[in-house]
Amino acid sequence: MTFSIVGRCAETGQLGIAISSSSIAVGARCPWLRAGVGAVASQNITLPALGPQVLDALEAGLEPAAALDQALSRNGYSQYRQVAVLDDQGRSALFTGSEALGVHNAQAGEQCVAAGNLLSAPEVIAAMLEAFEQTPGLLAERLLAAMHAAMAAGGEAGPVHSAALQVVDDLTWPLVDLRVDWAEQDPIGELDRLWQAYRPQMQDYVSRALDPTRAPSYGVPGDE
Repeated sequence: MTFSIVGRCAETGQLGIAISSSSIAVGARCPWLRAGVGAVASQNITLPALGPQVLDALEAGLEPAAALDQALSRNGYSQYRQVAVLDDQGRSALFTGSEALGVHNAQAGEQCVAAGNLLSAPEVIAAMLEAFEQTPGLLAERLLAAMHAAMAAGGEAGPVHSAALQVVDDLTWPLVDLRVDWAEQDPIGELDRLWQAYRPQMQDYVSRALDPTRAPSYGVPGDE
């Protein structure tokens, strides 16, 4: 049903998540990030509350494993959940409940964690970690490389229809927040095309937010 990669850039401290699912609008429910705190992918039979609760616990000083245990214990039905956590230091925690769907796996790598359920094979997760670790460049591109590697390794047992990419830096809002809520085919490819269009403008949107006098024009009505 869902596979995800949660990663950190050791050079910039950025945190990010890339995720895809056979369900609609996976980006609205499953990825949760907070700058300077951590990132959480909450999936399988998703409880969106787990993301903010784990992040709150991390911000209060708990280590990832303790933060995850606290959130799972608080809500019950943990046997249906799959959660991947990475904090702002690169420390990780993973959980997959006994009722996780189909073939499932979750593993930690260097500055990254990956998890999935209803997979075509357990090896999909190892392929994601390897691609993230070996791909140079911006965090967003490393996350996308992991998603493409997942698909090349077999992806889900069935077709995927939605995908999302989020990255936080040192701002209170996401540096990157791109979503494909539904595509009949290849939502990860669509997400990659969104990233290619957004990347040249990414820093411009930060500049115009922080200092409107430096805002570039995009040639649309009212934007001069």
